[in-house]
Amino acid sequence: MNRTFELQGHRGARGLFPENTLEGFAATLAIGVDSLELDVAITSDGVAVVTHDPALNQDIARTADGAWLPGPGPAIRALSLAELAAYDVGRLRPASAYAALYPGQAPHDGARIPRLEDLLALAAAAGVVADVELKTLPDRPDLTVTPAAMAEAVMACVAAVPARLAVRSFDWRGLRYMRERHPAVPLAYLTSPETVREAALWWDGATAAAFDGSVAAAVAAEAKGAPWRAVWAPQHAALTRDEVARAQALGLRVVPWTVNAPDEMARLIAWGVDGICTDRPDLARQAMGEAGLPVPAPFLAPQIRSS
Repeated sequence: MNRTFELQGHRGARGLFPENTLEGFAATLAIGVDSLELDVAITSDGVAVVTHDPALNQDIARTADGAWLPGPGPAIRALSLAELAAYDVGRLRPASAYAALYPGQAPHDGARIPRLEDLLALAAAAGVVADVELKTLPDRPDLTVTPAAMAEAVMACVAAVPARLAVRSFDWRGLRYMRERHPAVPLAYLTSPETVREAALWWDGATAAAFDGSVAAAVAAEAKGAPWRAVWAPQHAALTRDEVARAQALGLRVVPWTVNAPDEMARLIAWGVDGICTDRPDLARQAMGEAGLPVPAPFLAPQIRSS
């Protein structure tokens, strides 16, 4: 089949391996993906690190003596890199609701929250795209650095460790900053039902209402003039076949998140999406093969040793 399709590992492959860890990313590359989706935060000493939550997650993080956090941990921006490295994020808290979502996740005790530079080096060695989410929160600006500061921290890492980069965000302020200051970097416009409802906040003034309720049209207007086909990354459950067609007619690539069930993968592939972001790239490869789509080659990374 002559069709370009992107298989993206969400936080590596969260359904199989500890999320946003070098060990998990390396194991995901061994399965075979086109890109790695990951989240970024900035430590108190200005280091870009790979983690989803603005504060340590009590269902993932343990102290140096193996104790689970009693509640939400300190904010990432309040910890230095050295302080952050004391926490083990290599397994899910037993019997937690979060662990119940991913019963097949294999633990890797000793895994640490990695520096973005280390992830970029791994992605560059594999030749895959590092699709970095600027994890800023317009509704909680106290928890993160500004979108501009986060964008520049990411670009500093890429300057130090050249890699294939894309940038994504629900907070379109960061994407606008990237368009203005770093126009060569491909962008992905993330949307969810929540951010669509609160679009004036998350989209920095834009709303879908101005485009007859079409989120695809709003994204296309925001991305207009970009020298590439920008990506619209919607929540898969909120996507319709008509919106896929409309987005593509407007020049967008459509790569929904987070698609984990084989029947949903098959349905979206049949709709003609340009890729999927998934916690289960192993299942996605099966769905792609059944649809006649080529699958990306595996990459065996050198053994990872967390510091």
